[in-house]
Amino acid sequence: MARLRVVHTSTFRYAGPVAASYNEARMTPLSQVGQTVVETRLEVKPHTWWHEYRDYWGSAVTAFEVLAPHESLVITAEHLVDVAERLPGRAPVGWDVLRGSELRDRLAEFLADTPTTEPPDEVVALAHEAADGLEPAQAAEAVCRALRDRVDYIPGATTVHTPATEAWAAGAGVCQDIAHLAVGALRGIGIPARYVSGYLHPRFDAPVGETVSGESHAWVEWWTGEWTAYDPTNRVPVGEHHVVLARGRSYDDVAPLRGIYAGAGTQELAVEVRITREA
Repeated sequence: MARLRVVHTSTFRYAGPVAASYNEARMTPLSQVGQTVVETRLEVKPHTWWHEYRDYWGSAVTAFEVLAPHESLVITAEHLVDVAERLPGRAPVGWDVLRGSELRDRLAEFLADTPTTEPPDEVVALAHEAADGLEPAQAAEAVCRALRDRVDYIPGATTVHTPATEAWAAGAGVCQDIAHLAVGALRGIGIPARYVSGYLHPRFDAPVGETVSGESHAWVEWWTGEWTAYDPTNRVPVGEHHVVLARGRSYDDVAPLRGIYAGAGTQELAVEVRITREA
């Protein structure tokens, strides 16, 4: 088990005074199997009102507004989280269960594609080839690995609005693109899959007490009897270096910050994630 302290700071600077700002933040982790939230806080400067709730997908949301004129907005999320390896529980199911009408109705939202996860035909063909002769649980990992072998991880190669098809055509993308492609490929062969946002401690060998530049990260979960988390970008099961923030059908459901403002026409955003392993 690892105890991780995450400090995520987002700073917006505007070209001139902003009269009003209305926002949603999905930057608060929740306790769940394999993850215990010891401490958490979200600080917004300035702000005049906020409200916390759970969205349709179960993610923690903080809605806030700023009604005083301002030229910058700083959101700081700080969390202390105990993270353990996610051990398998239930026995995996076979293709007959995944293709049953009852299951497909219950998990229909994680079998239908979105504009950002819809895979090209050749990705679906690659997924079928990688899964050939394998049971669903093994097939899901094989599909993720086959996709990763065909897509290079290149920071800055895409934006948050890039659909999976463009990343595939370019043969390059970031963790978000690789997760979108994996989700689309898994759904394409009948395995329910969802997109997960969170944080990754990038150095598995970092000593206790050392603060490093961390990463906002994305990975996938598939259902083959229970939800299984896998990081296709790094080709590893999700474990004690991953902190879960939110889940949904795609990035559009879990964006860490979303909002509108009235005032200056342009803004600059600076994001810093610092992670310290405390135990």
